[in-house]
Amino acid sequence: MGDVQLDLQFSGDIWHWRGPAPFFFVTVPEEESAQLHEVAGAVTYGWGMLPVRARIGSTGWKTSLWPKDGLYVLPLKVAVRRAEQLDEGDVVTAQLLLG
Repeated sequence: MGDVQLDLQFSGDIWHWRGPAPFFFVTVPEEESAQLHEVAGAVTYGWGMLPVRARIGSTGWKTSLWPKDGLYVLPLKVAVRRAEQLDEGDVVTAQLLLG
């Protein structure tokens, strides 16, 4: 199996999932999610999660995309939201590097 690498950029609204552990996410749009689905089989490590390096503004971090409703969602850590002064409803542009 060859190395899979995918570099994506997208914009979306930050939303809050109020579960047992509250999380903030940005949904990866349909077109970019479709590109991720094409390579997911080569990189997923279970439950459809995809390891990525993400960047918003000047803050970069390692995380995993979560599958949700046929798309992927990017979780935003507290440290990232604080560093970039982000909150629910803000529109952000994220860069993802898969692989």
